Amino acid sequence: MATGTPQGFSEPPMTHLAAIVEFSEDAIISKTLEGKILTWNRGAESVYGYTVAEAVGRPMTLLLPEDRPDEEAEILERIGKGQRVEHFETVRRRKNGELIDVSLTISPIRDRGGFIVGASHVARDITERRRLDQQLRHLAAIVESSADAIISKTLEGRILTWNAGAEEVYGYTAAEAIGRPMTLLLPADRPDEEAEILERIRRGQPVEHFETVRRRKNGELIDVSLTISPVRDATGRIMSASHVARDITERKRLDEQLRHTQKLESIGVLAGGVAHDFNNLLTGILGNASLALEILPEGDPARELLQNVLDSSDRAAHLTRQLLAYAGQGQFVIEPVDVSRMVHEISGLIQTSIPKNVHLKLELREDVPSIQADPSQVQQLIMNLVVNGAEAIPADENGIVLVTSGLHEVDEGYLRDNLPGYDLAPGLYATLHVHDTGCGMDETTLGRIYDPFFTTKFMGRGLGLAAVQGIVRGHRGALKVSSRPGKGTTFEVLLPVAGHTAAASGTGPAPRPNPRDRLVLVIDDEEIIRRTAKSMLERHGYTVVLAENGQEGVDLFRALGERVSAVLLDMTMPVMGGQEAMGRLKALDPTVKVVLSSGHTEAEAVRQFKGAGLSGFIQKPYSSSALAEKLKQILEAS
Repeated sequence: MATGTPQGFSEPPMTHLAAIVEFSEDAIISKTLEGKILTWNRGAESVYGYTVAEAVGRPMTLLLPEDRPDEEAEILERIGKGQRVEHFETVRRRKNGELIDVSLTISPIRDRGGFIVGASHVARDITERRRLDQQLRHLAAIVESSADAIISKTLEGRILTWNAGAEEVYGYTAAEAIGRPMTLLLPADRPDEEAEILERIRRGQPVEHFETVRRRKNGELIDVSLTISPVRDATGRIMSASHVARDITERKRLDEQLRHTQKLESIGVLAGGVAHDFNNLLTGILGNASLALEILPEGDPARELLQNVLDSSDRAAHLTRQLLAYAGQGQFVIEPVDVSRMVHEISGLIQTSIPKNVHLKLELREDVPSIQADPSQVQQLIMNLVVNGAEAIPADENGIVLVTSGLHEVDEGYLRDNLPGYDLAPGLYATLHVHDTGCGMDETTLGRIYDPFFTTKFMGRGLGLAAVQGIVRGHRGALKVSSRPGKGTTFEVLLPVAGHTAAASGTGPAPRPNPRDRLVLVIDDEEIIRRTAKSMLERHGYTVVLAENGQEGVDLFRALGERVSAVLLDMTMPVMGGQEAMGRLKALDPTVKVVLSSGHTEAEAVRQFKGAGLSGFIQKPYSSSALAEKLKQILEAS
């Protein structure tokens, strides 16, 4: 060790103690009371960057940063008073200008007579430790402020740390949780899950991003996404495990609602398409059967058989109307409907449709404004909900189905929190609640109640709640359901309130005009419909020309000119559809009489042709007499 020889110092031989000082990793320096460096060990060279030759004899102020010019003088003043300066942390400057954090202990050096002749300076570089401490504090702040539950636990599953996120997710405070086993969070149906996780952790295998269920302090079950990882010490030994959990209950609920909505929409599109095509087929069946029945003389035994065909066709047409209702296209005649009054009016019919052990109870407000709706569809909605509730009550028990009506002012917050799957506007909605005291439903059943033909009772008899869902969507409303096993079920229907103006009533049937020499242009892409319509109209004295698409129809109309008295126009066709054909026909003759024919309902079809100047609408399937009557009404009106 290189040394100077201050006054009062003796020169002992190199001892074991001197060797320890020389080879210490800490900077061990001696200096005069004026701050001049006397000795400088290898640790000082490592910490501060100066060699012995560069440091000895120079003032200690060479180590001071610019913002601490007086610190050394203050220290030496205290040393001169015999005070030791122990373990304080400060900043010093290395030879290369780098600032480092150091922990210092400055002590007075006394001669044999007890006089203070200098000072010792022991410094430890704590820059890395301070950096790590800062990182740890930063990480601790991140952990503590995280919304996720971040927990550490022993390899036996006992809780060691518990952040604020864990308190929010699981409901326990840190004081309530630390020291307890992680099994306190397990639901009853997953008793071994924690043990299986810890076994994997002990083998050094992380358990990443799996979804499961945990129980909160209040007993509520929540969906969580978990990541469990081993925590290792400096040697790589697994000492504990980390548990990071995110509450995904709301996300899963919204995802399920989205999947359910998408499923309903896709099935609705399919149902609407099936209904449209089925109506085309029924038009051929019903049209030809009705035409044959008109031709056969009274008393012919085949008339009864044809009547059976017509009856079956009517029932099939009713099924297509249910399909259209499920597809949200089930409105037919729109007019103001008083929901409370309708429930009163059909309550007798409802009571005869439900079992004797079920009591129908009504609590209806009389001041609920009317909604704009199709009365038959709303009636079907009410009947289906009440019958569904009644059938949920066991046959050997007495039960109640309660129907209430009311008003609800719906705002953006309510729509966002309660009806995320519906595209509704804020405003005033008429409400209808149907509550039963039946057996209730579990989550699995609730997820399927709107599936067509799904039932928990016996073989499905129809579209049931699927049709209800479609009717509600078709009227721009919403449908909510809440149920628990053993606690009954409540359906809530919200339908937008509209004006009270009643639809104008039509006049009585006009005298039938003579159809002779009237030319009708039938434009339809289905051959069976074209041929059937031609036979029907010719039976009633019309002359008929046929076109299989809009383009051909427009060309025929251009060629025939004023000879065409009316056009029977299909809505959906290849080459040129009904809407474009309508525009072309009106361009050729603004007074042309066009009757729209479609398997879709009148409300849906006419909406697409709004403002186009339609003269009338007839829904497929139709009978011979219905088609002839519709055309005669149109032509008489002209």
